[in-house]
Amino acid sequence: MNPKFADFQKKITNPIQFTFFKLVKLPAAFFAGLKIGKLDAQEAVVQVKHGWINQNPFQSMYFAVQSMAAEMSTGLFAVGQTYQRNPPVSMLVVNIEGSFFKKATGLISFTCTDGALVDDTIEACIATGEGRTLQCTSIGTNEQGEKVSSFIITWSFKAKKL
Repeated sequence: MNPKFADFQKKITNPIQFTFFKLVKLPAAFFAGLKIGKLDAQEAVVQVKHGWINQNPFQSMYFAVQSMAAEMSTGLFAVGQTYQRNPPVSMLVVNIEGSFFKKATGLISFTCTDGALVDDTIEACIATGEGRTLQCTSIGTNEQGEKVSSFIITWSFKAKKL
């Protein structure tokens, strides 16, 4: 595990720092209302509440907002495990697949439990010097615990040569 993950976790889960980060680096996430519900080495939860700014014409959450929240739930691991690495590791989303099961209204939580897989993939990438890809899953649930959507985000990692 990246020894700097705890530093990243502390910074990104600070509500003021996360709000500033979104405003500067991810303005769409800022305006859509994404929030971190939980982040540890194993699980990441990103929450977003259905509202006027992120709705579709069918009075539910727009699919792109759901995709953004799902990607962030997987990306928190990717960023946290590459944070201040030596050698640095580049990362990129190379594919995304989504499935939708019911209208997303109210508070929707996107949960990814692939933290250990991301860590193992990045460690292998650094050890071998070869690029790796990894599929991470994020499940969106409503306040009643019903699955509203699921996403498979494929990440690519590559250690940079110093």
